Amino acid sequence: MLALRLLNVVAPAYFLCISLVTFALQLFLFLPSMREDPAAARLCSPALLHGALFLFLSANALGNYVLVIQNSPEDLDACQGAAARKALGPPPSTHFCRVCARVTLKQDHHCFFTGNCIGSRNMRNFVLFCLYTSLACLYSMVAGVAYISAVLSISFAHPLAFLTLLPTSISQFFSGAVLGSEMFVILMLYLWFAIGLACAGFCCHQLLLILRGQTRHQVRKGIAVRAGPWRKNLQEVFGKRWLLGLLVPMFNVGGESSKQRDK
Repeated sequence: MLALRLLNVVAPAYFLCISLVTFALQLFLFLPSMREDPAAARLCSPALLHGALFLFLSANALGNYVLVIQNSPEDLDACQGAAARKALGPPPSTHFCRVCARVTLKQDHHCFFTGNCIGSRNMRNFVLFCLYTSLACLYSMVAGVAYISAVLSISFAHPLAFLTLLPTSISQFFSGAVLGSEMFVILMLYLWFAIGLACAGFCCHQLLLILRGQTRHQVRKGIAVRAGPWRKNLQEVFGKRWLLGLLVPMFNVGGESSKQRDK
C-alpha cells in the first residue's frame, strides 16, 4: 500500500516534468529553428502554425488533466461506505479504492498519473486528456524528427531510420559527433512516441468500454451489466455538448450524470 501511495505522488510529478520539458524544447529549439526561413509569409509562417497547433493540443491536454483532478467520482458518506463494504450484494457500480481510501460510485479505475479515481463525473475529461496527450506527444515527436533531420542532416525516408536512430546516435555521442542537447532530443523522441502510443491505446480501449456501457472494474471482476444502446452510453459520458468539449476543456454538461446531480 505504501508503494501505491508513493506512486500516486511520483506519477503526477513525472507527468508535469515531461510537460515542462516538452514546452521548453518547443519554445527554445523547435520554434526558433522554424523561424530561420526568410521566405515564409508572416501570417502563415511555419513557426506560427506550429506554435498555434501545439498550444491548442497542450492546452486541451492540461485543461482536461486539471478537470480530471477537480471532478472526483461520487463518493458515499462514511455510513453508506461502511454499509456498502459490509453488504452481501453491493451495487455493481460501487467500489472501494484502497489508494483513495473511500467508496466511490461508478468507478472505472484509479489513475496514478492524475492521482485520482476515474468515474462518471470525470470520465469524459479523462478520455479527452488521453486523446490530446497522445496527439501532443506524437506531434512533438514529428517536430523533433524534423529538427534532428535538419541539424544532423539525417534522412528519415527509410522506414527503419527511426528505429536505428538511437543506437547510431549513442555511438556518435560518445565519439563527440553528437552534442548533448541533440542526444537529449533524440531520447525525448522515443519517450514521446511511447507515451503517444500508450495514451492512444488507452483512449481507444476506454471508448470501447463506454460504447459497451461497462467500466474497467466491472470487466476485471467479471461483473455482468445490462448493456444499453451505444448512443445512449456515449451521451451519458460525453453529454450533448460533446463537440464543444473537443475544442475547449470544460466539465461534462448536458449528460445524464449532470442531470442527476442537479436533482
